[in-house]
Amino acid sequence: MHTVALAVTDGMLHFELSLAYEVFGSDLSHLADPWYDFVVCGQGPVRAGRFQLAPDHGLDHLSRADTVIVPGWADVDVDPPAELVEAVRAAHEAGARVASLCTGAFILAAAGLLDGRRATTHWAHTEVLAARHPQVEVDPDVLYVDHGSVLTSAGKAAAMDLCLHLVRLDHGSSVCNAVARRLVVPPHRDGGQSQFVTTPVPAPDNHPLAELFPWVMERLDHPLSVEDLARQARMSARNLGRHFRSVTGTTPLQWLLIQRIRHAQQLLETTDDSVDTIAAATGMGTATTLRRNFNRTVGVPPDTYRRTFRSRAHPLRTH
Repeated sequence: MHTVALAVTDGMLHFELSLAYEVFGSDLSHLADPWYDFVVCGQGPVRAGRFQLAPDHGLDHLSRADTVIVPGWADVDVDPPAELVEAVRAAHEAGARVASLCTGAFILAAAGLLDGRRATTHWAHTEVLAARHPQVEVDPDVLYVDHGSVLTSAGKAAAMDLCLHLVRLDHGSSVCNAVARRLVVPPHRDGGQSQFVTTPVPAPDNHPLAELFPWVMERLDHPLSVEDLARQARMSARNLGRHFRSVTGTTPLQWLLIQRIRHAQQLLETTDDSVDTIAAATGMGTATTLRRNFNRTVGVPPDTYRRTFRSRAHPLRTH
């Protein structure tokens, strides 16, 4: 069983802490069996906002985990506890995948895990993180950054995006989508999307693209162009791009590609269709095009992805 350890200390943000607990600590073995073995690690009783919790283990237990989650650090003007920083560093050296939520990135930076790497945190604190840790390449314009063994997220909702990203990596697209439905949140937002847009995001059912999105999702097998989308939305291609950036944080073609890739992931997990058939069903045209885009987006070829997530034994590192 894959162990997820939540690293806690006084002064953590209770929202991110609770969010990680809800995703990894709930019993979702009906979706994927085994689910995660979730433990909370800290030095004695911990207070997060008005809440108090008793950890299951001390911080030294982090080095036994497969994944370590570091919630947001409330006061970024104060150095995080040295014992927490050292425990997180030791866990990573022991082989754990370490992910920070929101301002938890300050703890990863203090541990040296972000040196020479691109990272993110809540947009309001990116300048502070960059000034305090100049060896870190701070990106204020993304939702999360995945370096494999080290991951960082922006604030609040982006922390949920990163948690779901981890579930998708470990258990596949179908399981991730089921978890998202349970939590009533979108199943996927690409990490490269903007974390902060100047134009407020309209309500889901009250923006110019509300009717376009379901129309596209029903036609992913079609070779859609920006002009096709603009025509259906009854606006110019330029206006379409502006509205897409406002609502999704990305371009029409990038959004469309992500939808095609996610549909391909679901088909690879749930059907025995050939890669050629899936390429046609997702509008990629040919297996070569699907393989190229899939490998670039997901990081592995379609055949490898299918073997991984159609297998009963997921290749998670266990102890």
